[in-house]
Amino acid sequence: MAETAKPFDLITMGRIGVDLYPLQSGLPLERVETFGKFLGGSAANVAVAAARLGRDTAVITRTGADPFGAYLHEALKDFGVDDRWVTPVAAHPTPVTFCEIFPPDDFPLYFYRQPKAPDLEIRAEELDLDAIRAARVFWITGTGLSEDPSRTATLAALAHRAKAGVTVFDLDWRPMFWRDPDQARPYYAEAMRHATVAVGNLDECEVATGVREPRACAEALLAAGVELAVVKQGPKGVLAVHRDGTWAEVPPVPVEVANGLGAGDAVGGSLVHGLLSGWDLVTVMRHANAAGALVASRLACSSAMPTGSEVADLLARAS
Repeated sequence: MAETAKPFDLITMGRIGVDLYPLQSGLPLERVETFGKFLGGSAANVAVAAARLGRDTAVITRTGADPFGAYLHEALKDFGVDDRWVTPVAAHPTPVTFCEIFPPDDFPLYFYRQPKAPDLEIRAEELDLDAIRAARVFWITGTGLSEDPSRTATLAALAHRAKAGVTVFDLDWRPMFWRDPDQARPYYAEAMRHATVAVGNLDECEVATGVREPRACAEALLAAGVELAVVKQGPKGVLAVHRDGTWAEVPPVPVEVANGLGAGDAVGGSLVHGLLSGWDLVTVMRHANAAGALVASRLACSSAMPTGSEVADLLARAS
C-alpha cells in the first residue's frame, strides 16, 4: 500500500513576481541607476517567511514561460519552498514590480502585470484539492479574487477545504487590480465564510467590512465568519481578537526602517508558525511583530525574511 504523502505545514495560493528594488534610497525611479532583483508577491513571500522559520511550505501560482519565471522557480527552491504547483503560462509574461524607497513610511509600488498576470490564470480543474484540504494551514489572498479563472479557483479551493485546519484570508487589497471596493466586497464576504483567520491592515479591513476603527474592524471580521481577526495598524502595532474572547494588542518593535514593503508578509509567515506551534495569542503576535520589524529594517522582501533565532534576538533586545 502506497505511503500517504505528509501534509504541508503551509500552502499559499496567489501572487508571485519579480521585485526590482532600487539600491539607492530616497530617489525617484527616474533617477535610480541600479536595482536588485528579488522574488516577490505576497503569497510567495508568506511561504518563504514560514519556511525561514522551519515550516514545510509550498505555493500554488503561475509564472510566464520566460527567464524571469525560471528565476522564480530557482528562488523558491533556494528558500526551501516547494514549487511543484508553480506552472508556466505561455501567453503572459512574468510580472515585475518596482518600488521607490523614501523611509520611514513612503514606499510607492508600480506593478507591471499587463495584459494579465499569469498568477490570475490559476484554474480550478488543475488544483490538487486533496493536498489543499490536508495542509495544516492554507493561505489565500484578496488579489486572487480579482479576476477569473483565479477567482473561481480560489473559491473552489476554499469550499473544498471547508475550514479544515487553519484557513487564512489575507485581505491583500490592491486598488489597481479592481474597478472599486464595491466590486470586491461580495467576493471578500464569500472568502470570509470559508476562512478561520482574516489578516489585513486598516485600509484592507475597511474594504472588507466598511469600518475602519481597529476594534470595530476585528469585530466585523469575526461577524463575517472567521475565528481570529488580525488587524495590522502600522506604527501602532497589531491587534488580534479571537472569537473565544481572547485578544492581544502588541506595540511595534522599534527599528530603523529601510523598506516597509514585505513586513506584512513576514507577519503572516510568523503568524502561521506561531499558530502551528500552539503559542498563546500574545506570544504569537509579539513574534509576528518582531518578524515584521526585521524585514522593515532591510531592503528586500523575500530574502529579508528572518530566521527564528533572529526574531528571538530582536525580542530579547527589545525587552
